[in-house]
Amino acid sequence: MFQTLYSYFWWERLWLPANLTWADLEDRDGRVYAKASDLYITLPLAFLFLVVRHLFETYVATPLAGLLNVKEKVRLKATPNAVLEKFYAATSKHPKQADVEMLSKKSGCSVRQVERWFRRRRNQDRPSLLKKFREASWRFTFYLIAFIAGMAVIVDKPWFYDLREVWKGYPIQSMLPSQYWYYMIELSFYWSLLFSIASDVKRKDFKEQIIHHVATIILISFSWFANYIRAGTLIMALHDSSDYLLESAKMFNYAGWRNTCNNIFIVFAAVFIITRLVILPFWIMHCTVFYPLELYPAFFGYYFFNFMMVVLQSLHIFWAYLIIRMAQKFITGKVVEDERSDREETDNSEEEEEVAKNGPLSNGHPVLNNNHRKTD
Repeated sequence: MFQTLYSYFWWERLWLPANLTWADLEDRDGRVYAKASDLYITLPLAFLFLVVRHLFETYVATPLAGLLNVKEKVRLKATPNAVLEKFYAATSKHPKQADVEMLSKKSGCSVRQVERWFRRRRNQDRPSLLKKFREASWRFTFYLIAFIAGMAVIVDKPWFYDLREVWKGYPIQSMLPSQYWYYMIELSFYWSLLFSIASDVKRKDFKEQIIHHVATIILISFSWFANYIRAGTLIMALHDSSDYLLESAKMFNYAGWRNTCNNIFIVFAAVFIITRLVILPFWIMHCTVFYPLELYPAFFGYYFFNFMMVVLQSLHIFWAYLIIRMAQKFITGKVVEDERSDREETDNSEEEEEVAKNGPLSNGHPVLNNNHRKTD
């Protein structure tokens, strides 16, 4: 049964155009072609990336955070309460008003104390500023190096300037050593992101991030199997061109360098929109959709590759919407924040209690009202 499934999976009509077989892509006369077995190395490399990341975050990112004066917010911890903790862990982190009143009776706390407890408990689970900075530093370093390496791999190739060269002679296109390592490193990195996504900072687009990582891994792997390497290197370099800008903006944001963060964000937004919403769909996807049909009839691999490209493009449109929202806040003078992040909750109820007892506060002390009328 396994052999039958294996045969169906590697059926040549799924991966290659008509009248071509895997025998046409066997190494000969000094020409080397991509093979599925080449990708086995990416899994151990992915775990190596996780080790390197840990060392980087410990010995590079953490001292860098200290130099940039990345400060943690002081968070008030929720007092231990078995009843509230059980509800928090098993039922909901955001109890409804009826649940709050029920928990108030069970725990012996007032409604306001229960609400405050849940706010503090949620804040405890939120990632620290240092954790966010370390993650951003790691991704910034990789994306910057990957972008420079990617440009070095493709900038001297004819298909970088003429997209019709991407398909010249396809699929009989031999692989270069630089293309091999570019693919292996990029794919290994995205495997490592998928492996660590459960422990990384969770944002509002958590599901979209998983879809993105899976789609990227499938696209990179498929383009390797089907020898879409020239198109693949262009797509990877295009994606890396804006990612390092976003991560650097995050780093400066966490360090409190607002002006620097905002300026980098403007550059990132421009690069993202140009590369993901203009160059990718109107140049690269045009190249992968129309040019191959001039050489051979459409086959399953052609449809599958372009379908996955549409999935990625849909995610780009979703993220572009978030970026535009952030840009609008910047233009109107509001603080630019990551729309995907949860905001820190404050103990407003405590301040309200103090105001009710003592009047408005200034630095923790009551503010005297000196605006008395003459008749008072």
